Amino acid sequence: MVEPYLVMRGMCKSFPGVAALDEASLEVHAGECHALVGENGAGKSTLMKVLAGAVLPDSGVILLGGRKVEIRSPLDARRCGVAMIYQELNLLPELTVAENIFLGREPRWRMGLLNRVKMMEVSRNWLARLHQTIEPGRLVRELSLAEQQMVEIVKALSLEARVMIMDEPSSILTDRELEELFHLMKTLKNEGLAIIYISHRLEEIFRICDRATVMRDGRTIATHDVRAVSQGELVMQMVGRALAQIFPVRDAPSAEMALEVRNVTSRPRVKNVSLYVRKGEIVGLSGLVGAGRTDLARAIFGAQPIEEGEILFEKAPLREHTPHEAVRLGMGLLTEDRKAQGLLLNMTVRENVTIANLARIARYAFVSKSKESALVRALAEGLRIKTPSLEQGIGNLSGGNQQKTLVARWLFTNSRFLIVDEPTRGIDVGAKAEIYQLIVELAKQGRSVLLISSELPEILGLCHRIYVMRDGEIAGEFSAEQASQEILLATAMGVPLPAGPSTP
Repeated sequence: MVEPYLVMRGMCKSFPGVAALDEASLEVHAGECHALVGENGAGKSTLMKVLAGAVLPDSGVILLGGRKVEIRSPLDARRCGVAMIYQELNLLPELTVAENIFLGREPRWRMGLLNRVKMMEVSRNWLARLHQTIEPGRLVRELSLAEQQMVEIVKALSLEARVMIMDEPSSILTDRELEELFHLMKTLKNEGLAIIYISHRLEEIFRICDRATVMRDGRTIATHDVRAVSQGELVMQMVGRALAQIFPVRDAPSAEMALEVRNVTSRPRVKNVSLYVRKGEIVGLSGLVGAGRTDLARAIFGAQPIEEGEILFEKAPLREHTPHEAVRLGMGLLTEDRKAQGLLLNMTVRENVTIANLARIARYAFVSKSKESALVRALAEGLRIKTPSLEQGIGNLSGGNQQKTLVARWLFTNSRFLIVDEPTRGIDVGAKAEIYQLIVELAKQGRSVLLISSELPEILGLCHRIYVMRDGEIAGEFSAEQASQEILLATAMGVPLPAGPSTP
């Protein structure tokens, strides 16, 4: 039997509060397209970042071509012939195609001047080899996303890569562009490249990949020949764990309507979406990365325009459709990336709580510091925000306490409807339980919650009802009693629902 070109054994990596990799392993042959599948948080990206030199493992061995290698930086990975094409493309838009391909290793004349002639000629030859007609002198910002992805691939091949990692490459492509990518991948396989393909779309994996390795909770569960396994079997192995018993008991919601979304389209990712949320109800929005969940949340909150449809809040249509109107009416949004989009990192806990409703503590355009401190202190105590002082910089708090501070911000504005996007991302298990308790308590107070989460146990443990999005549309709606991890994941991937016992 032919030895695999790439071998990763006993890979371990821990971050504070979580074991991202736990004795994970992977074997990939030359000339093979190998799928790496699993839920969000299964350890796929961490394992690939170790291979690409972006993350240092705590332990483990990597072999390339039968030789043990040490990959401690992206430069080491490049020298070993490993290239990673990230979901977020890593090109400089104001440079040309050729300049991006040769970035950091530009050919030069004897006097040290840039040899643009050679750079253009070699770039054109590489593009032609892959049957690409992209002009190497064009600026990258003028290219389509698919063309930019092709430039990334050419850049990797020009570095003499023998292992290419492709992380969710199809999430930005149209169907026609995806067909072009698959044709290119077949060419690369025939040339002996080892391709690792990360995707949540199982139909793609069964079209282009030879084998698939399943990861769960940082461990390697199994490796299959894709011709000898069904999509349903892969789904079962990806989710095969029970819910942790850390979710508080929910109360039944009111029959009164809080929010109605009617046939809303917000390009490019939200297409003719309809859903509703009742008062006191926690409604989950599940789906894979790129399904359009965050775009829908932003559209509801007025942070993203809608082209068609309407949104009703407490039975009244939204007129201005702006974040200002949403906040005035009683809506709040906890963003997916709290540090980049939610928190004001150069301000204090007190200032982060009150920033969205200074009018509540102002008199004649002057803020009453005593009133502000009293109100924020009451919220901090009620939400159990652990901080030595309200004047503490928000950046010094733990992730869980930062998240609770954002909840306090929207309670300070008297929000009755909260959109909560990935509320427990990057926080430890203990803080997660506190956030879960807080969400359920908000619902018991009669507030409504639209919960977006990539963690299926979180969705199942907290929500009264669950919508599943796929490719910008609602692919299914389930009550808490109907739903299971297998059903939600299969619906998100567009595969037949699994038969037999399900994981509750």
